[in-house]
Amino acid sequence: MTPITQHFCLEEFIKSNEAKKRGITNLPDTRAVVNLSVLCIQILEPLRVAMGHPIKIGSGYRCKELNKAVGGVSNSQHIIGQAADLCIDGDIEKGKRWFNWIKTHCEFDQLIWEHNSKGSYWVHVSFNAQGKNRKQVIDNLLKK
Repeated sequence: MTPITQHFCLEEFIKSNEAKKRGITNLPDTRAVVNLSVLCIQILEPLRVAMGHPIKIGSGYRCKELNKAVGGVSNSQHIIGQAADLCIDGDIEKGKRWFNWIKTHCEFDQLIWEHNSKGSYWVHVSFNAQGKNRKQVIDNLLKK
């Protein structure tokens, strides 16, 4: 395990069932690892400490090939390690608490409450260490 912060490790951000299924090597470059570290320091670690329970990463870093395979947009912040999707494991109230806590307590680039037609929900959050963070909030995005 390669620690990033006290409660997060690199492997959480690069694991992908889709990459495994398709034989895609999903390894970040140094810049992406630095970006993931900043994301953890600025948002995920403070969220983890405030909530007092683990935060599960559903999708973190995605190489371009994996991003395309999962239908991500071509300029996704996942490609450069600036974004993570947080699993709420069906607990809508927990997800909303995370969403609202980040919105109130953190600097961020994007904060999105996302769901799909299958009934899965997650929180997408990004942080741009190289530029201005937009503080863009989208409260109900349906992913196809």
